[in-house]
Amino acid sequence: MYCNKNGINLLRKHSPLQAPSVEFSSYRVAKLRTEKQSNSFKLTSSASLQQQRRRRRNPVEEQGMSRYDSRSGDPVSYRDRRSDVGGYEGSSGRAKRDYDGGSSPKKYDLEGLTPFEKNFYVESDAVAAMTESDVEEYRQRRQITVEGKDVPKPVREFRDVGFPDYVMQEILKAGFVEPTPIQSQGWPMALKGRDLIGIAETGSGKTIAYLLPAIVHVNAQPILAPGDGPIVLVLAPTRELAVQIQQEAAKFGASSKIKNTCIYGGVPKGPQVRDLQKGVEIVIATPGRLIDMLESHHTNLRRVTYLVLDEADRMLDMGFEPQIRKIISQIRPDRQTLYWSATWPKEVEQLARQFLYNPYKVIIGSADLTANRAIRQIVEIVSESQKYKKLVNLLEDIMDGSRILIFMDTKKGCDQITRQLRTDGWPALSIHGDKSQAERDWVLSEFKAGKSPIMTATDVAARGLDVKDVKFVINYDFPGSLEDYVHRIGRTGRAGAKGTAYTFFTAANARFAKDLIVILEEAGQKVSPELAAMGRGAPPPPGPGGFRDRGRGYGGGRSWN
Repeated sequence: MYCNKNGINLLRKHSPLQAPSVEFSSYRVAKLRTEKQSNSFKLTSSASLQQQRRRRRNPVEEQGMSRYDSRSGDPVSYRDRRSDVGGYEGSSGRAKRDYDGGSSPKKYDLEGLTPFEKNFYVESDAVAAMTESDVEEYRQRRQITVEGKDVPKPVREFRDVGFPDYVMQEILKAGFVEPTPIQSQGWPMALKGRDLIGIAETGSGKTIAYLLPAIVHVNAQPILAPGDGPIVLVLAPTRELAVQIQQEAAKFGASSKIKNTCIYGGVPKGPQVRDLQKGVEIVIATPGRLIDMLESHHTNLRRVTYLVLDEADRMLDMGFEPQIRKIISQIRPDRQTLYWSATWPKEVEQLARQFLYNPYKVIIGSADLTANRAIRQIVEIVSESQKYKKLVNLLEDIMDGSRILIFMDTKKGCDQITRQLRTDGWPALSIHGDKSQAERDWVLSEFKAGKSPIMTATDVAARGLDVKDVKFVINYDFPGSLEDYVHRIGRTGRAGAKGTAYTFFTAANARFAKDLIVILEEAGQKVSPELAAMGRGAPPPPGPGGFRDRGRGYGGGRSWN
């Protein structure tokens, strides 16, 4: 946008969007990331500023520098444009975005907004050489479905993406072998600067699919000036997911000195406010706490040009739609928006139609509710009174030091079962919404470290919990929806690993039987005769049930009776 192919801002010298330099030359700020004092600002003279700007004008001319490192633009162009609620002036009157992109490009009211660069993708020779049949075969093999105009070809290797060296170093350090399907197709889409809808199951690598392009995007924008808010905003439904996204952002953004912070409720605001006031390029936030920060004038969204909604379906389930609308109303309309969801219900699609313009859409697997095929699902019909005895027998059978995650429906039940397990000598801890953030963090750290390999949880941990090597998930209580079932069992079998999910299914859950059978069959799982009968409307079988021999039939291990 308003830049040539080298990323040079063509409007920089004579842009009417910039105030005359005399108005701010006395306090013009330039901050170089390579300096040790990257968290402080230093005043520079007019002459040194011009020298720095000349160096940034055409970074491609510098040997070995990627075009992703361009920082064209005016670093103080947002300083004087504050609105009462932290947004940019005139945002409330913009029209609904053209979701389908069938008409001419949308003309936004961009008065007072500095142009920015968001298209960074350069197709590699290897990708360009792929024929249509090559592309079709690759997408079919990796279960990639795409929609949209001028969809880029998928990348088969990391080197084909064209990431700068500082990003490639982190990829190699992480030990990744090849891009996951969502990364393979999502990276070229995101780097082209277009809006994007990504539909993929949990554990698909979607966090990295949007974070690495976000890092590239940040490094191509003007550096932050005092009073500026973030450049990248990631909205997440839960604090657990937000914290995990921040950990990935810190890891992959470390080499380029990109700063981030995580904004969520349940903890004191002080440290979060201090982070925002220092200036951070990436903010990961839950909607409620972010609105609190905006209304308190601790930050603003004037600089946001890259917006991510992660687990949009879950945010709508949790009633965050009004907060999402309020937040997006304060962001410039020509931003890039990436919209991620595990499912594609009508409510999620309707929200996307209002906030995305001419998006790409990539689906991994099916847009319908599907479970990860790497997870072995074992569903057993039981009575309520049998559950605890069966749980203990199952733990005796599978306990080998691996992490085991047990889901309950209620906080009270979660605490009761945890106390009983500890009384019986099992190393169990619990996590749910009534616990303080400090206690939840401690429980998660003990679980991740393997010091307490059994963790009971309510659905507060079902979304976004990303713990390596969770080998088993046990649904002690069946959840209130099939969506939550899929997301619960998705805590195992992540990043290509195998996992097993055990589920206790009672007569009270009979209304879910038919749809649960569909999920099992689509994932290639066997369905027990008892569950099949319940799916046809038959009453549950009398008497105790039991998981059959491990490795065949419908379940694993010794009998639970």
